Amino acid sequence: MLASLGFRQFIRVGHLTIVDADGRRHEFQGEPGPRAIIRLTDRSLHHRLFFAPQMAIGEGYMDGGLVLEDGTDLYTFLDLCMANLGRAETESIQWMLRWFRYLRGAVRAWNPIGIAQRKVSHHYDLRDELFDLFLDSDRQYSCSYFLDPSDDLETAQYNKKVHLAAKLRVKPGHRVLDIGSGWGGLALYLADKHSDVRVDGITLSREQHRVSNARARAAGVDDRVKFHLQDYRTVENTYDRIVSVGMLEHVGPHHYREYYSKVASLLKPDGVALIHAIGVFRPAQPQNPWMEKYIFPGAYTPSLSQQTRTIEQHTDLFTTDIEILRTHYADTLLAWRMGCAANRDAIVEMYDERFYRMWEFYLTGCEAAFRHGTLMVFQIQLAKTIDAVPQTRDYVRAYEARHFRRPATPLRQAGD
Repeated sequence: MLASLGFRQFIRVGHLTIVDADGRRHEFQGEPGPRAIIRLTDRSLHHRLFFAPQMAIGEGYMDGGLVLEDGTDLYTFLDLCMANLGRAETESIQWMLRWFRYLRGAVRAWNPIGIAQRKVSHHYDLRDELFDLFLDSDRQYSCSYFLDPSDDLETAQYNKKVHLAAKLRVKPGHRVLDIGSGWGGLALYLADKHSDVRVDGITLSREQHRVSNARARAAGVDDRVKFHLQDYRTVENTYDRIVSVGMLEHVGPHHYREYYSKVASLLKPDGVALIHAIGVFRPAQPQNPWMEKYIFPGAYTPSLSQQTRTIEQHTDLFTTDIEILRTHYADTLLAWRMGCAANRDAIVEMYDERFYRMWEFYLTGCEAAFRHGTLMVFQIQLAKTIDAVPQTRDYVRAYEARHFRRPATPLRQAGD
């Protein structure tokens, strides 16, 4: 089995047992770590796991060609994979395959107007009922903010909105732009907590556009909270505050200069912007090809250095604050994964078994990546003037003290 050569190079931590399609058993062991047993029922995986392991593992699990054995669960198997990620790429063949994926990914991350909307629609225009089965009641589909490990998803997602609002320092009469406004939860929160605030939300998802405007009407704030089916590059007004949560991942490295230049042009002289996005701790690479094909076509997970370099070289904006959230998203994904598991039958009925396995693989793999320090979340605060926000974070803590939903147990340090 050709895959044996790849796994022999790959496994340096933990213990992996593979039973191939002919019933032969292959053992791979490294330093102490996770243990997993898988069985291959599709003989094509014998070579696909060597030449395209990321795609083959995901598709194998979706299609039933890769089966978990002897009590191994999906998280344990992917935890083992993540613990060894990158080691095989030091070998010459895998190194060349990596650079082939890099070139391919660079092309796919090109997101001009029009193409960007089709890519966003692939994920966010899935059936409305799906997201209700695992998200919180406000449909926050981004990293939550856990003050304590015991926080439930509702509390942690509410506190995420508080944390963002604290950094924005929205004041009465302000006009706010929410780039990538999702189902409208953050925009509606800002309108509810701050009187006389007007918010424009923009999204490329038709379903999110429909739902968010319906929510604004139901809340009686549609006169000052409006959502538009629009690309950020076509916005023309100016704003006191700009916020973007989970949208930068869909911009692509070819468009960072365009993105930050547009933010700068839309921001008033005394304005403040806040960019919240998934990032990588190490130099950025193209998206996992399985994720690219099945979950987020055209997406690209950026590094923090790519952002600061672009901001410094191509805008007149000051970077006034940067915060790194580490395992908050891992805890968020765990909650989403458990929500999907509790509603497995409903998801299978809505789509089919293969779709459920795809969605399970997506959430589980992302959780493992965050727990192993492959991924993180960064928040970058930007301003036109160096004194647009106070010199210390006391203003953030003061706002949060008034609005956080506090757990009964002692707090852990934010960002842990």
